[in-house]
Amino acid sequence: MHEDIMAQPANRPVFAPWNDPNEKPLIQFKNVTKKFGEFTAIDDMTLNIYRKEFFALLGPSGCGKTTLMRMLAGFETPTKGTILLDGVDIAPIPPNKRATNMMFQSYALFPHLSVWENIAFGLKRSDMPKEKIPARVEEMLKLVRLEKFAKRKPHQISGGQRQRVALARSLAKAPKLLLLDEPLGALDKKLRQDTQFELMDIQEKTGTTFVIVTHDQEEAMTVASRVAVMDHGKMIQVDTPDRIYETPNSVYVADFIGDVNIVEGTATPKGDGKVAIAWAEGQPEISASIAEGVAPGTKVHFAIRPEKVAISSDRPEGKANVIEGTVHDIAYLGNISTYKVEVAGGRMIKAQVANDRRIARRDISWDDKVWLSFTDTAGVVLLN
Repeated sequence: MHEDIMAQPANRPVFAPWNDPNEKPLIQFKNVTKKFGEFTAIDDMTLNIYRKEFFALLGPSGCGKTTLMRMLAGFETPTKGTILLDGVDIAPIPPNKRATNMMFQSYALFPHLSVWENIAFGLKRSDMPKEKIPARVEEMLKLVRLEKFAKRKPHQISGGQRQRVALARSLAKAPKLLLLDEPLGALDKKLRQDTQFELMDIQEKTGTTFVIVTHDQEEAMTVASRVAVMDHGKMIQVDTPDRIYETPNSVYVADFIGDVNIVEGTATPKGDGKVAIAWAEGQPEISASIAEGVAPGTKVHFAIRPEKVAISSDRPEGKANVIEGTVHDIAYLGNISTYKVEVAGGRMIKAQVANDRRIARRDISWDDKVWLSFTDTAGVVLLN
């Protein structure tokens, strides 16, 4: 039994249509630009999104992610370029005729209608035969596990349940594409985390392509098959969550996703895909791996996640990189503790440690002299 369970993930096919040259995208943005007067919201964007993807648009306010979604929904039209849905140019198709649906952060439920009637509302205005509507509503109620709440009004159910009603209503007409605009923004943190997994489960069951707009990095990293990190109307990096986190392509992406230490320095090639980074006078150079060659003296940024930095009271042996410092601050977060350590030149480097001991038994405190260490493959060397 145990062996069968352990073997399942290895046998499960990897979902990565973006790596298959024979796979046709569901959505294609071809050199799309969107201007509002002199302001460029989307800047010459080319992007493919595939069937059954849960695709996340992530970025700060004003980066263009909502404009991108509104163009897919039909509320905005491109200034230049083409958007194809299943090979068809959608520009001339009005929003209510598109094979897309949009779920808003506010949910926009009808307060005077029951849960059942809210889900049925769009179906009654569609070309679905009347006799088929009740079965479809029941199917949607079962999908979002709200069968027992069908007769209640929106004010009689919780925020998380209202979110599921909005989702059921959006999926009832079986759109090819569901657009979710900050769908979990109104929920508290614990409920939001639970609902993220529900969203993933529903998306997988229906096979509908989901495109979600969010500024919550954790949410994007949890739910998405791929994440697009945006800035000023451009896609800075489009990749799987693990690659966005582990191999960011720029300082912007490294800094935007999660917690990170970024050290600026000058690189010298050492052969075998390694560089030495001079970063502070009188300090040992940082030894790091690099995917591409660099000329001696190249200015670089070295990015390393706090959980990849070990902290100890004694100088460790046999580590590629060891830096001395003093504990400046400690943040206790329950499952982890983050140590903010002052190193050469007043720079701060964070190290993160899993709390596998009781607090009373911990041996590092404020103002302690400590040693930070990490391997030469733990961080990423960034040239831009």
